[in-house]
Order: sequence, then C-alpha cells, then structure tokens
Amino acid sequence: MHIRPCTDDDRTGVIALWERVFPDDPPHNAPPKMLDAKLVANDGLLFVAADADTVVGTAMAGYDGHRGWLYTVAVSPERRRRGVGTALVHHAVAALRAMGCTKVNLQVRATNAAVVEFYESLGFEVEERVSMGMRIGDLTQKMGFKPSGP
Repeated sequence: MHIRPCTDDDRTGVIALWERVFPDDPPHNAPPKMLDAKLVANDGLLFVAADADTVVGTAMAGYDGHRGWLYTVAVSPERRRRGVGTALVHHAVAALRAMGCTKVNLQVRATNAAVVEFYESLGFEVEERVSMGMRIGDLTQKMGFKPSGP
C-alpha cells in the first residue's frame, strides 16, 4: 500500500469507497459532487491509499491559511485496524504542516464513539466548542440574502 495524491484516474475507486463507508451522508455530500469540487480546487490535499490500482482509503484535508481541516478519512472495511487510517491521517497532517498549518480541526458525528477513540489515539482532543453550520442555499432563503459580485 502507498499513499499519494488523488488523481482523476482514482474517481471510480474513491466514489465507490465513499458510498460504502458513508452510506448515510446527506445528498449535499454526494461522493461525485464532493470529489469533483475537491479536484477542481486542485490544492493537492486529497490523498488515496492504494494497493496496486485499488483505492483502499482516503483522507481529504483543507487549509485556509489559518486552520487546517481533516475530512472524509475513509478506509475499506476489509483494511481497517491495519494502520491504513493512521497512515492517511499522518500523511494529511504532514502535508498541512508543510503548508504552514499549526492546528488541525475535524468534526465527528456525536454518535460515532469509535471514530472519536481513533482520533484520540492519534493525539486529537475533544474541544469544548459548539459546531455550527449553514447551507448557503438556506442563507439566501431565510435571510433574503442577495449575493453581490459575479
């Protein structure tokens, strides 16, 4: 197994893995849509763990110049507990560090205690924060928001 940046050639394998590992994700997180958006960003922060030509894991990261984020760490169920997830997280964190990132955040569903334990074993800590979000379409409807610019 080796970890490398995701390419267009990985599309089928990444989508299949995400659909299998995240079957309950809402429609706005549809794997093809998420993958296309990340590949367009072209920031080099989507990694695949590959065994020959088979995608067995992914880690997506983001960096805004202030904080780094870790998203969609996914490992094929047959490959779990073999170090794939750990290697992916270490790889993504190293890439963020190389960009000047000093703190990495991530979100875990409150019902997923096993994943919380996994991240704690890697040095992440549960922080006292309130996580908030808003779908941009909701903003335009709820607040009468009218975007400016192009």
